[in-house]
Amino acid sequence: DDHLTAIESPLFAVMKSVRSLSSLTICLCIQLSVCPLGSTASASTSMWGKKLKFIGRPCLWQLQPDVVVPALDELSVCVLLRLTVGTEWTAFVYKAPAGRHIELGLRGTGSQLVVWLFGEERHLERELKLHEWHSICLTWSGRARMLRIYINGTSQHEPSMNPLQPQQLAQNGTLTLGVSHYIDPNGEVQPESGNNLLGEIGLFRIWAREWSTEELRGQSCADGDVVSWDLRQWKYKCPPESDNNLHCAWSLYKIKMWTFIVHSTKLGNCSVSLEEVTRNWLESIFPRNISVHDIIVSSPSHTCHVVNNPAALQVTQPQGSRALSNSTGDKCFSCEVYVEVDPAANVEVVQANIAWLLNFTFSHDNLNLTANSISILPVELFPAVTESPPTVSTGETTSETGPTQSLPAQPANMSTTGEPLDLNETAAVGPDTFFRVNMTLSMTGSPTKPKDIIEKWVKEQLEVNDTMVVLNLIIKENVGRNMEPFNGQMIFHGQQKQYYCTFHVQEYNMNSVAEIETFINAALTSIYENDSIIIQTMDVAIKHIVPENCLEETTLTIYGQYIWPEAFPQVNQDMGCKKPNSERAYRLCKLDIETDTTSWSDPDMTNCTPLVTISDLDNITVTTGNAAEVVDMIQDLVDVQLGNSAELSSSELDTVVEKLSEVVDISVLKPAVGADIVSIIADILLSKTDITPVANIILNLTDRMGNNMDFQDESVSLTAPSLALSMINVDPDEFQGLTFSVTSISSILNPKIFLNQSFVSEPFPDTDATISLPSALHNFFPPGERNKTRVQFHFYGTHDLFQDPQTTNATQSSWTLNSYIVSASINKCHVSNLKDRVVVTLSHQTPKQPEDKVQCMFWDFQKNSGQGGWNSRGCETQSISSYRTSCLCDHLTHFAVLLDVSRAPISEADSHILTVISYLGCGISSIFLGITLLTYLAFEKLRQDNPSKILINLSAALLGLSMLFLLDSWLSSFSNYGLCIATAAALHYFLLASFTWMGLEAVHMYLALVKVFNIYVPCYILKFCAVGWGIPLVIVSVVLVIDKDAYGSAVPEEASVVLKSTDQFCWLQNDVFFFVTVVAFVLLILLCNITVFIVVLIQIRQMRANKPSANSSSSLHDLRAVASLTVLLGLTWAMGFFSFGPGRVVLMYLFSIFNTLQGFFVFLFHCLMKENVRKQWRIHLCCGRFRLSDYSG
Repeated sequence: DDHLTAIESPLFAVMKSVRSLSSLTICLCIQLSVCPLGSTASASTSMWGKKLKFIGRPCLWQLQPDVVVPALDELSVCVLLRLTVGTEWTAFVYKAPAGRHIELGLRGTGSQLVVWLFGEERHLERELKLHEWHSICLTWSGRARMLRIYINGTSQHEPSMNPLQPQQLAQNGTLTLGVSHYIDPNGEVQPESGNNLLGEIGLFRIWAREWSTEELRGQSCADGDVVSWDLRQWKYKCPPESDNNLHCAWSLYKIKMWTFIVHSTKLGNCSVSLEEVTRNWLESIFPRNISVHDIIVSSPSHTCHVVNNPAALQVTQPQGSRALSNSTGDKCFSCEVYVEVDPAANVEVVQANIAWLLNFTFSHDNLNLTANSISILPVELFPAVTESPPTVSTGETTSETGPTQSLPAQPANMSTTGEPLDLNETAAVGPDTFFRVNMTLSMTGSPTKPKDIIEKWVKEQLEVNDTMVVLNLIIKENVGRNMEPFNGQMIFHGQQKQYYCTFHVQEYNMNSVAEIETFINAALTSIYENDSIIIQTMDVAIKHIVPENCLEETTLTIYGQYIWPEAFPQVNQDMGCKKPNSERAYRLCKLDIETDTTSWSDPDMTNCTPLVTISDLDNITVTTGNAAEVVDMIQDLVDVQLGNSAELSSSELDTVVEKLSEVVDISVLKPAVGADIVSIIADILLSKTDITPVANIILNLTDRMGNNMDFQDESVSLTAPSLALSMINVDPDEFQGLTFSVTSISSILNPKIFLNQSFVSEPFPDTDATISLPSALHNFFPPGERNKTRVQFHFYGTHDLFQDPQTTNATQSSWTLNSYIVSASINKCHVSNLKDRVVVTLSHQTPKQPEDKVQCMFWDFQKNSGQGGWNSRGCETQSISSYRTSCLCDHLTHFAVLLDVSRAPISEADSHILTVISYLGCGISSIFLGITLLTYLAFEKLRQDNPSKILINLSAALLGLSMLFLLDSWLSSFSNYGLCIATAAALHYFLLASFTWMGLEAVHMYLALVKVFNIYVPCYILKFCAVGWGIPLVIVSVVLVIDKDAYGSAVPEEASVVLKSTDQFCWLQNDVFFFVTVVAFVLLILLCNITVFIVVLIQIRQMRANKPSANSSSSLHDLRAVASLTVLLGLTWAMGFFSFGPGRVVLMYLFSIFNTLQGFFVFLFHCLMKENVRKQWRIHLCCGRFRLSDYSG
């Protein structure tokens, strides 16, 4: 079967589980065996992929008497039907107990369908083609009195209903398939004759809710929660048959089972829950494409029974049941497991494979698992998780709000009560009853999420009988008199806090107002206790409110003109789409928590297709009356286009910008319309659209929009992702300056704005851009414009609008934009040549390195033939730190900070490679320096001469340097400033010590090879050690005494900022100390070493000249001696002083390779290639024929 490829081989999964069971961390103090729900497994009783065939002979399929159909106030029924003969037929009939009329049924003839509901027929003219499968679904809601008929996923008929009909389906009735029926005097179901089905039936299911059009169109494979497609729910006389055309692939499944527990003889501390035990077991046997989600278990019980009755899922001891052991050590629990199969596979295949996996027995120590007769059902959804909808706040004030609607996610055509409503049908029903509840309560305890607990408690108290819904819940902590400060927070005495709650209650069972108020009061005044948490209501105020209906409203959108009829509060009105006609549009009449009034929410046009495109905007004339509608239309068109494509074409972009410019120029804008325009621009900037050709037009457009905006408050702010605008009306006589700051966390989030009605020279903390206007600006305000002068601030968190050809082309310029852009302007005036300058502080997007150069610039609209470009005229740059730069400018415009990338020594890729080389080389050197030290310290014969003792000290210094370099970043990551200083000082010390010992090597060579005679130095090595280890100690100590803060992070910044750096490296930070104690010291040592190196080379050459018999082997020996001297004297470090110019990258690679591997070269030349060292290794470390005698040679 091809569908088996969706699930891994079950045998492989079983073998895998044996291995994975050994790693389970569960407590092996129980033995488990799974007990069946019924006498046969669901995989064998499932009828998925099967059909019922009715060919004329008596074939009665009836619902098991023990399967109870509850009293349903809404339902959905779906069946697959295939007719073979075009005579009268019956698909199914449901009758009330002892009733004669048909409560619910589906019949038909050759040309029409007949739907029975509460004894009345509804006819639909529709012919079903013979020998083809048809999906027929009926949905019904008693409250809305709405019956819908769907054929092959398309709504075909919505017949009107009698308002006097019942609102519930009669419970515990009788149901037959393919034929109608009656009840004989013995109470048995008997088939009626005359209209039997000649054809086939498949996938008959009933759900206890009304499915939406979208859900039915989706061809769900979920099994019914009232009646499912399973043999255990049916009595039948003819078996089902397989049909390869009835496969249905699905991902979500629910497994029901009982788990039997037997305590082992080795009891221990069992801290693992039953959920964890079940999860660990299932995850160990299921293949990778079957993932376990939710597990729900019951409390363990001492009485467990296997239920033979397939209809009863919870029976204590039915006759004939096989009871499990009831000894004191035995327990069982029921569990429901929700699993997901990815990719989706045919239901019958999944059921068979999971049942097959669960029927194997596994043993591991004291844990045994055996499964049989497991119920595996495809489900519509996993247990719902309540989510709160997004909240909207203004740009100036924020308020703390809880979830405004706490119902589980619902289909688009469902109201918040779970019912779909239509105005034509609700007139007979009337609106629901609404209440406003204001409540003060106290909570004792310290839960981590107190508001979630309060929300859950309120809903549990009120939403008990599915007759009420809690809406628009807001919870605020009540800071009262019984509070005192503790550790910077306000805490109630006795860990008790007060909360104020306000919400709406929607009641739709039509009870009296007094009864509802009494119920709400009683439910909310009961004390809630859960562990250490106690909730007690202190005050409850319940008010009956009668919100008005949402009146008829006409909307003109890109989806066409829609006339939304009058709707009751909290009713989700639906209308047919203009295109396609089969789809629906929805709009909620929403109740507002602040005013207790209703208003239309934005329509949901997700299922509709636009009737116009962006190019059609050219045919729309903008007027003062339709400007807002035009902006809405542009927003919808842009959303649709960017939803289908990653960018707007150049013609589409030109049309959008031109039409927005018309809106800004023709009408006085309200803040809401301005916010929509800003949102449109932000959406375009976030896309891949090339905005450069219209960048200046957009910048001018936003400036004109701010000047034309009409608002009553002193200021208004608009934000969208990467954009922020603030407009402030100022009084020229009282103007004391203005400061505008913005924080932008991400380009896809709205920035946060800070305004200060004064001049602030220092930037606000944690802001990305700050611009401060001096009070002297009032001299530039337009005369006679009292109370009408407007100051604008703009923030741009993207560079797309500021593409200077001279900076974007790397071959022409070395400057790159390194900050966000901020601007200021004053309407009707041009500001320039300010004596008290504007202060602009901008954060760097890339931290400035010591060798980098930054420059403050402004956007010059006239540059590059009107395309715009960056200009530094009139701006003075003041670098505050590596992270910020302050600009002092004598005019107003758009400001930014540019970085000169030509001063950067290497590219990012080269820097990364060099870092890897450095760490790898230091690691290798550390290993081989360690081997070198161990060799010379372990073998006494190797350290008898002075050169060996000097080598030991040099190796120790180099090892310390390499180890500290490797550990520096890790030590600095602890964010401990003292530890960072110690690490930097130690690294500095070992660097100086390494070069000191290299210098002492040169001194020793000079004394040994040049001053050969008459040289005696008492305590030779002791004096060398005093110099080699003492001088670096003195230098580091002096630095610490003078300024210990000279040591710190690699990026010079305040200590609090330093240790928050994501790329920390503790090192010497003060430039003066660095050049004096490192650069000058190293340069002095290298100059001396190079001098000695040249002298030694001359000495060797003279010695060779006196030996004319020298051959090629002597030359090779000389070459090796030169390389050895180069390593010992550290001459390769001199390459660092020549790393400039065109060859700097190559020299830096050579510098990193040779110097990080210096320890390895020490080992190579002074261990591996030295005869006496190899001899000591063979004497002490080798065995057999490789071992040398201590006296050999």
